[in-house]
Amino acid sequence: MCYSGASLPSLTPQLGTPMDSTPIWRKPVFILICCIVMVMVSYGTRQSFGLFMRPMSLDMGWGREVLSFAIATQNLLIGAGAPFAGALSARWGAAKTIGLGGALYAAGLFCMSQSTTPEGLFFSSGILGGLGLSGCGVPLIAGVVGQVAPARLRTTWIGLITGSATAGQLVMLPFAQYLLSSYDWIFAIVVMSVLASLILPIAIGMASASNAADKANPQTQSIASALSEAGGHRGFLLLTLGFYVCGFQVQFIGSHAPAYIVDRGGTPEMGAMALMLIALFNMIGSWACGWIGDRFRKKYALSILYTSRSLLIAGFFLLPMTPVTVAIFAAGVGLTWLGTLPLTSGIIIDVFGVRYMAMLFGVVFFSHQLGSFTGVWLGGYVFDATGSYDMIWWIAIALGFTTALIHLPIDDRPLARMETAKA
Repeated sequence: MCYSGASLPSLTPQLGTPMDSTPIWRKPVFILICCIVMVMVSYGTRQSFGLFMRPMSLDMGWGREVLSFAIATQNLLIGAGAPFAGALSARWGAAKTIGLGGALYAAGLFCMSQSTTPEGLFFSSGILGGLGLSGCGVPLIAGVVGQVAPARLRTTWIGLITGSATAGQLVMLPFAQYLLSSYDWIFAIVVMSVLASLILPIAIGMASASNAADKANPQTQSIASALSEAGGHRGFLLLTLGFYVCGFQVQFIGSHAPAYIVDRGGTPEMGAMALMLIALFNMIGSWACGWIGDRFRKKYALSILYTSRSLLIAGFFLLPMTPVTVAIFAAGVGLTWLGTLPLTSGIIIDVFGVRYMAMLFGVVFFSHQLGSFTGVWLGGYVFDATGSYDMIWWIAIALGFTTALIHLPIDDRPLARMETAKA
């Protein structure tokens, strides 16, 4: 009726596996949790800068262009620094790179709170903030998750990272507004710098699991060889062009849609509602696009996504402006907002492997940031010149449909060296 002591050892291997005995801090899911928290902090604090535009400008006697220029510089440096952060991660380790980025970003925020001149603000929030975020932002962290995730869940996990960025925005915006209304902008930015500094210990905490993942994916080619290989691949170039259009569309909408809604007879509250709905539905859309990418051809999913987004933009532009049409547009665009990220990075992994994914995706992300800069700047320029956004809406629609077409011929098969290594 009972087992003898001699039989118990023979059951032990059947009751557990090596994975079961692995400490949680060495498991891939621990890296996923750490990365979700770090993205929520870095992206959430970054997206709250718009709240500081008016109080900082009034208190310091600056024009709004001072903080605008610093933030624009930060956005460009995030994109420009992303490939270098990815290369540093491949050579130095992801945890150390992310920790360094978090430290630089926290230092930039603290110096921003103490800035008394436009030059100081530009150096702190623009230079330090941009370089720091290139190391602890979505591109590198998505690359880390793509490297450690189980192959069957890879784009789903990356989709969770993308969705957590918006979750951080939804959490940090009301928190930052509370600090501003209860205290002042200096104290609010100091608190955000403290939150950003938490990225460093979190990155150190996941170092063990990250190093284990690096050993499981040994370096088989040089950084220069990886860049040359990607640069000669037509599919990689098409992905890069597509991500430029993604940045153009979403940042133009995010920056100018609220004003456009008011221009056409809507209320400021409708504009704010649109941004909140976009953020909310992006959380759903990012995860859903990751889930789809694990089950269907990613290039076709991207083509459908760009087509859907462009149809939504066309409907929003051509239909009457009502609370219903604004809500439908915002929810629909939110579902496609950053869903491009897990699908695009997934194709890069499928074709080139996981070892240099963070670096290669950093190159593609830089194109996204250039598109973002173009969309925001050109929208303002055209409106000032013509008194209307009509030309930019048509450009955004045409670029979206064109991008949907150029994704179809992408060769998303693994390279020959990947097949050889697998064999």
